[in-house]
Amino acid sequence: MFTGLIEEIGNIKNIAHGSKSCKITITAKKVLADVKLGDSIAVNGTCLTVVDYGVDYFTADVMPETVKRTVLAKLNNGDVVNLERTMALGDRFGGHIVSGHIDGLGEIVNMKKDDNAIVITIKASSSVIKYIIEKGSVAIDGISLTVVSVDAEKFAVSIIPHTVAMTNLHYKNPGDYVNIETDVIGKYVERLMNFDNQKPTSTSKINLEFLAKNGF
Repeated sequence: MFTGLIEEIGNIKNIAHGSKSCKITITAKKVLADVKLGDSIAVNGTCLTVVDYGVDYFTADVMPETVKRTVLAKLNNGDVVNLERTMALGDRFGGHIVSGHIDGLGEIVNMKKDDNAIVITIKASSSVIKYIIEKGSVAIDGISLTVVSVDAEKFAVSIIPHTVAMTNLHYKNPGDYVNIETDVIGKYVERLMNFDNQKPTSTSKINLEFLAKNGF
């Protein structure tokens, strides 16, 4: 589990593309302090497993499902990415619950100054938008942010200067795509509320009435 508080930004050192997957090597420093093979690191909000590492880099495999749902395969050598290690037991919980499982992509359609803040408007699909609420939490490229407005096609977040300076948002422009992870609690609530309606209708003639009539 992650919190959406970015620890550092890294740079793409190399991307090796397969037919449907890829392998990414990223330069880093802080997130490598206690790294081990098999550890999880969120890269632009995507939970990836460390398969190799050195003094100033780590490598992760990106499977086809992750390639389809995220911006990772669209990155190029030298691109900046947000990095966060998994939350350690006993750490302060400063952001919100971030699983590292991306729901979909969003396109930045507008960035404007609002005094000391930057308001970023992002267009997303209806399958993503339906889980976003005003004043709710959303992870954009792994950054825990608060939604300031939302409609049927897009939503906006307001960013303070510190967040811009410490994340890849400093390098973003309208037209760029970002990973979006919505609040996991909303998805579980929807699943529980709709579960009974999704149960298959039984066509069997064996029921309590049938068993009683036949001596059981």
